[in-house]
Amino acid sequence: MPVVHPSAKGAIPPLTRSLAIDWAPYGVRVNAIAPTFVWTPMATPMLEITQVHGEVCGLIVRARNVFSNVGASMRTVFGGEARGYTTLLMESREQAIERLRDAARAKGGNAVVAMRFDCNEIAGVMSEVAAYGTAVTLARR
Repeated sequence: MPVVHPSAKGAIPPLTRSLAIDWAPYGVRVNAIAPTFVWTPMATPMLEITQVHGEVCGLIVRARNVFSNVGASMRTVFGGEARGYTTLLMESREQAIERLRDAARAKGGNAVVAMRFDCNEIAGVMSEVAAYGTAVTLARR
């Protein structure tokens, strides 16, 4: 079953529902996480955005070595988690977040709101992970 990366973030909920329905008979649970700061009744009285600094992005592109790629290729034959790729993507995500924080600080912000992740493959051998959002200054009320 092919899975297409949605170009619109609004496609995530229907894609998640579709995958959950397709994979439920096999005992597989499907979840989607779209990280962002959500204003709630608890946060609103305590914090306010005092300044908006604009869009910021943290980006990293990484490639695995040829031996790891061979090991991951074997996983496509025998099944199972490709742990090397899992580690690569988790480390890439953490580095993208750190670069996002640095970009927000460079613009004078102390927080990022409406934060999102985007992942893409480049030339079939590299993974791009982007973390992006809006740099703001948050202050206590």
